[in-house]
Amino acid sequence: MSKAILTECLFHKNMSYNPSIVLGRVVSTFVCAGLWLASIATPTLAVPVRRAAVLPQDDPFYTPPAGYESAAPGDILRTRPVPNKLAAFSAFPQNMANAWQILYRTTDALGNPQATVTTVMEPHNPDTTKLLSYQVAEDSAYQGCAPSYVLQAGTGLSDTASQAELLLMDAALDRGWYVSTPDYEGPISAFTAGIQAGHATLDSIRAVLKSTNVTNVSGNATVAMWGYSGGALASGWAAELQPTYAPELNLAGAAIGGTPGDLNATLYAVNKGLFVGLVPAGIVGLCQQYPELNDYVIANLKPDKKDAFFKANSQCLDADTSQYAFQDMFSYFTDYNVLQGDVAVKILNENKMGQYVPKIPLHMYHSANDEMVPFAPTEALVKQYCSQGVNIEFVKDELSEHIILAITGAADALIWLNDRFNGVPVKKGCTSRTTLTSALDPGALPVFGTVIFNLLGDLLGKPIGPNSIAR
Repeated sequence: MSKAILTECLFHKNMSYNPSIVLGRVVSTFVCAGLWLASIATPTLAVPVRRAAVLPQDDPFYTPPAGYESAAPGDILRTRPVPNKLAAFSAFPQNMANAWQILYRTTDALGNPQATVTTVMEPHNPDTTKLLSYQVAEDSAYQGCAPSYVLQAGTGLSDTASQAELLLMDAALDRGWYVSTPDYEGPISAFTAGIQAGHATLDSIRAVLKSTNVTNVSGNATVAMWGYSGGALASGWAAELQPTYAPELNLAGAAIGGTPGDLNATLYAVNKGLFVGLVPAGIVGLCQQYPELNDYVIANLKPDKKDAFFKANSQCLDADTSQYAFQDMFSYFTDYNVLQGDVAVKILNENKMGQYVPKIPLHMYHSANDEMVPFAPTEALVKQYCSQGVNIEFVKDELSEHIILAITGAADALIWLNDRFNGVPVKKGCTSRTTLTSALDPGALPVFGTVIFNLLGDLLGKPIGPNSIAR
């Protein structure tokens, strides 16, 4: 785990030292410390690999066959077993029953045919009628950060945030659910391009539901989505676009936390901070989807800053964090207000959530003190959705920060998703509540205890599935 991410996770640099706040973070600090200990152990482990991991841009599997453009969105183009075992932090192989990669047809943000990959995980003793689409927070503008690659053994520690999320996927697998995690940024790594992410997520679900002869997932499986931060961007856009882009999909709901629905707000919030690397990564990701933005950005960058700024298209979040930390990224431009130009405003507005109305129920959770994704835009989005008739359970967490809530909010998300898979009726309308810390919510502590116990076993190679978890 990078030093910058570890510092934020363990020491909460912006935290108050009020004893009640410190107490509310004990659980999250324990989990962060566990992840850190796992990551520093990786150099000493001999990880069995079937072959050297091949970057997506160098792997022929990712290149679609000729004529794929005529396939329907969600059609399967090819499949294979995952080349190397999936491994937490690339070093702890996870004992799943099976894992596959599916190359499928999708559509980019401009309406062009595209092919990308999803990774499908099968637990031991699976329930073939339950499928979770889990969108990781890839948060990078480089194809070498795609989850289909970085979740494999032997790929190193270049993207520890995504690799840590494999443990949340394990928590779902331990309930018998199949898990699919798509490369929703597509082959051009269009980070922050919401329509691209939504299309690719929905088409990955279509593809997995068509994969019964390979994965045994039922074509009529109950499907839900989950994502946090960048993964919530993809899941949220999928929820918004589903009624018009994939109306045939019967989705049970989506759990989304730390949702960056307003990119402009997030870019300014992180500037000059620890995670300011999200600014070049986010802008470069949009440039890779929108040629007119690319031209605009290049025209406005200071010549001596261009190479440093576009370094974000060749590295993952950890390196972005280390390279750009605490810089003023807007000082790289000749016009400090570069995001206020017509081209930038147009494209940022096109990628702002709230333009479409989800028809599925949502569990949304956000930290009141989120230093990376401001709370106010998400609160406004929730109010808008509610006025449009969306069924939402919204949780405002008072004591968390962005990274902390990814961990402490997971238990409530799992409980909510479990209810959707088990057919528990959704609460009608909108409910909103404020909690001191989601880690201490009713029902959360028993889930945390079970999850932490099982994740320790998962790291040590126990079979992942419902018959081997603590109850």
